[in-house]
Amino acid sequence: MTHNLRTRLVATCTAALLVVTSACQVAKDYGRPLPEGAPALLPLDPGEAPPRFGHDVYAKAEILPALEQSIAWTKKKSSAKFFPIEGVTQERATKSLERFKQLLTECTTPDEFESRVLAEFEVLKSAGWDGRGGGVLYTAYCTPILPGSRTQTAQCRYPLYAMPNDLAKGEDGVILGRQTTTGYEQYPDRATIEASALLVGKGLELAWLQDPIDAYIAHVNGSAFIRLEDGSLYKLGYSAKNGREYSSLGQALVADGQLPKDGVSLRAIRAWAQANPDKVQDYLHRNESYVFFTPIEGTPRGSLNVPVTGNRSLATDKTLFPRGALVYVTGTVGAGGEGAVIDHFMLDQDTGGAIRTAGRADVYLGSGDEAEQVAGATRSEGQLYYFFVKE
Repeated sequence: MTHNLRTRLVATCTAALLVVTSACQVAKDYGRPLPEGAPALLPLDPGEAPPRFGHDVYAKAEILPALEQSIAWTKKKSSAKFFPIEGVTQERATKSLERFKQLLTECTTPDEFESRVLAEFEVLKSAGWDGRGGGVLYTAYCTPILPGSRTQTAQCRYPLYAMPNDLAKGEDGVILGRQTTTGYEQYPDRATIEASALLVGKGLELAWLQDPIDAYIAHVNGSAFIRLEDGSLYKLGYSAKNGREYSSLGQALVADGQLPKDGVSLRAIRAWAQANPDKVQDYLHRNESYVFFTPIEGTPRGSLNVPVTGNRSLATDKTLFPRGALVYVTGTVGAGGEGAVIDHFMLDQDTGGAIRTAGRADVYLGSGDEAEQVAGATRSEGQLYYFFVKE
């Protein structure tokens, strides 16, 4: 993201789902905020079993790099201002991560790993969409690899911009707005930026893409690797955004009957755009949010300013949940919630434009075409657990 790698295409899939409960249809509003003062983390219900996680003892090589990033961030003096949150102090957050690393490293069997972690850790769960632990809607995001150029060509006509000089950011990347002689004003929205050529001629163009949907995908994911004419990758990460609210392209297409409610995916959006080129710009402009980029080396960084790790970094609402925390995710990634099972430990290292409640979370899937297609089709309900050493 980065942002926030933070605004994401898969947020297009956040339309409320209908589930049948006791022969009645109940609309699950995953975007519903918690009541003021309500806890975002809940103890497990009496008799409720924690998730079975022993198998992750065999995933040390996958977990440890992301875990080390969280440990390093949580131990920083500058991180103290984000604690306590949900009753978790910085000291407890740090001890939790460091002790989990010890146990993960020392244990050799699933039974040993599970029993020792449960003996020392308290397991909490997200309050979820209903504030009572009813579940979390998982979507996914990635770093797309998109064809493009460092210069404008006949084929590459859609720019990705660096942050303009008149956009002001405050502490921790908070967008203050457009700097004026009298203070700050709200930065222009996407339609104004593009229709008025607001950024043209200022030397802010970092790369040019072949397709407006490609540019939009880069914005939604908050990062992109651009495959240049010589085959090399030009890597761009999140720098800032205009401070406007994100709205979902997929949701707008469903609302207007352009796509079926159960047929929203990146593949479907691309197909719609190819069939309706005259409508594309209008729908893209309905999303007021606009993202700016910066050249990077290596992996994109999340909202903690640490590199995110494919399948091991999670984005949540950082106003609700402890940053960098150890989490356990249950759900699926892929079309219709019928794809690959997510059933493993992750680290809470990012956020996003559509991730604003206890009922939403976003799984980072890494980079490339496969990650892009899976991310764009992911919408799955599951549970989200947090692990902290017992006090």
